[in-house]
Amino acid sequence: MKSLTKRLDKESKKLYTIKCFFYSERSTIVGKIETKDIRNAETTKVITLSLENQYSCYQCGKCSAGCPSAPFMDLLPNQVMRLLQFGNVKRILETNTPFACCSCFVCSSRCPKGIDVAAIMESLRQVSLRAKKDDFELKDVNPEELEKAPPILLVGTFRKLTS
Repeated sequence: MKSLTKRLDKESKKLYTIKCFFYSERSTIVGKIETKDIRNAETTKVITLSLENQYSCYQCGKCSAGCPSAPFMDLLPNQVMRLLQFGNVKRILETNTPFACCSCFVCSSRCPKGIDVAAIMESLRQVSLRAKKDDFELKDVNPEELEKAPPILLVGTFRKLTS
């Protein structure tokens, strides 16, 4: 494998090093993705719960562009869709993205392929809740915080965080 190409930027007179890799015919590509890794059990759960085909997403980014919750998410909706296409549900569930989604359906209405991204986010929440990773009880919440919180916040939180 050969690498390293140098280029001179005429305006700033700086020498940049660009890494380019050339594979010979004998070399093998490391990290090839197999179909069994993409269509795993977790991905099948998400498809079953959401009744959506995430493989039809072609990453236009319209869902992320219109999402009002995007500044609060670790991963944007189109990144979630890409990770789902690669079968990496565990990586998605490590983030706050499914729970930061406010289910406003802007992503679903903007999708040119008609994918209901909000339903996929809901199914990811359900997969996380069924694993009981972040389970909590109402008695564990401080009563003073309950009095300060608006009722709609409590209703929305308990709908998302309890099953």
